[in-house]
Amino acid sequence: MSSARVNTVLTYVAANVRRIRLKRDMTQEALAEAADLHLTFIQRIEAGRVNPSVGVLVQLADALEVAPGILLRPATMPEVKRGRPPKTPK
Repeated sequence: MSSARVNTVLTYVAANVRRIRLKRDMTQEALAEAADLHLTFIQRIEAGRVNPSVGVLVQLADALEVAPGILLRPATMPEVKRGRPPKTPK
């Protein structure tokens, strides 16, 4: 498999993890805790800088409540909103 193809699939994984996480209104920290992974590892996955194992994909899929194959579907990276989200009144 070519390096370009691997990078394309890693981009799909990154985009899908971020999209689904945001749809579920989860922070990266909440996803890391739910998937029993380190926060910086989640950040690196969402940036497409790490090649997660099949086991990690299953952990992420379980934490996001989707089938593992969903994370491999072609996708584009959603817009990144920098900064902290606004505080919600309690």
